[in-house]
Amino acid sequence: MKTDKGTLFVFSGPSGTGKGTILGEYFKKYNDNKLRYSVSATTRSPRVGETDGINYYFVSQDKFKAMIDSDELLEWARFCDNYYGTPKKQIMDMLSDGIDVILEIETVGAMKIKAKIPEAVMIFVLPPSLSELKSRLTSRGTESADVIKKRTDEAVREIEQSVKYDYIIINDKIEEAVEDFRTIVNSQRLKTNNNKNTISEVLKK
Repeated sequence: MKTDKGTLFVFSGPSGTGKGTILGEYFKKYNDNKLRYSVSATTRSPRVGETDGINYYFVSQDKFKAMIDSDELLEWARFCDNYYGTPKKQIMDMLSDGIDVILEIETVGAMKIKAKIPEAVMIFVLPPSLSELKSRLTSRGTESADVIKKRTDEAVREIEQSVKYDYIIINDKIEEAVEDFRTIVNSQRLKTNNNKNTISEVLKK
C-alpha cells in the first residue's frame, strides 16, 4: 500500500513551559513509533542532561553560519543571543516515508515553517500564569537573574503569538497536558485528508 504522507507537528511555547517534559512523558507512556523528533541545531551550550544529536545538534556559530550559506536549514532565527535552526533534509525524508514529525521550535521559526509548509499542525504550550513561569525558570538553577528576566520578557511576546496556532495546551498538570497532546495527534491522524491512500486501498479490495 502507498503510504500517506506524515504530518508535521510544530510545538512552541516560552522557555519553562515544559514542552520537553510533555513530549518526554508522551513517549514514555505511549509506544508511538510513527512520531519522531526533529532535532534542531543551536549555538547555545548544552544544559545538564542534554545530549548532542538527541536534544539538539550543538554547533559553533561558524558551523551554523555555514549551514545557512549552504541552504541546509528549513528555517533559522536568533533568540536570546543564540542561533537556532531546523535541518531540512531529515524532516522532508521522514514526512515522505509516512512518519509524523514533532518539531519543538520558538515562534519566529514556527511562522517561517508554517509559511513553507502550510499543512503543518501548530501547537502552543501555555504556562498557568506568568508568575508560575518565572518560578519554573528560577527553579532550574541553570541561568542568571538577567537571563531569567530576558526569558520572561520574551515569554510575553511569544504568548501574544499563540493566537496564530491551531491548538493550545495549558501545562498546569503534566498528565493532563500529555493527554491533550495525544488527543491532538490522534485527531490529525484520523482526518480524511491524511488518509486518502488508505481510502483508495480499501476501495480496491
